[in-house]
Formats: sequence, C-alpha cells, structure tokens
Amino acid sequence: MMRVGVLEVHLELPGVHSLKEKRSVIKGLLEKIQHRFQVAAAEVEEMDRTDGAGLGFAAVGNEVGVLQSRLQKVVSFIDTSGQGVLVDYRVEILT
Repeated sequence: MMRVGVLEVHLELPGVHSLKEKRSVIKGLLEKIQHRFQVAAAEVEEMDRTDGAGLGFAAVGNEVGVLQSRLQKVVSFIDTSGQGVLVDYRVEILT
C-alpha cells in the first residue's frame, strides 16, 4: 500500500533582514534537503515575512517506519543546519 509522509516545519530566521536574503537561505536549505533525503520540498507559508518561514516536505513509500525515519532526519538536519531556529514541526502519514 502506498503511503505519503508529510512534514510541516516552522522556522525563525534571526538576522535575516530582507526577502532576498531569506529566499537565498531557504532556497539553499531546500536544495540540500531534496538531494540528501529524496523528498519534495517547498516554502509553503509565511512567504512575505523576512524573519520566518513555513516549509513543507513530502515523501512516498510503502512503510510507515521508513517514512517517519526519513522525515525525522529532515527535522534533525534543519535543527542542526544553523540556517534558522526550528520553532515547530508536524509529521503526518497518509494512507
């Protein structure tokens, strides 16, 4: 059975003062995550804020544990990347 793992992440971006600077930070972070973890990734909320971002990620698979593990690794990567402060996240597995 196909399952879809969805991850929502909310970041604070202290020290970012313009949308151009924010886009540069977010674009680089999303590209690294897409390549490293094989997930779809996009900025989905708070696009007009310079000091925060809402990011969305999705992965497809057939095992819940594998999807949860992959998305948790994305969370850990973001948390230790130094690109922002992880404020909140939510993982959901859809069947």
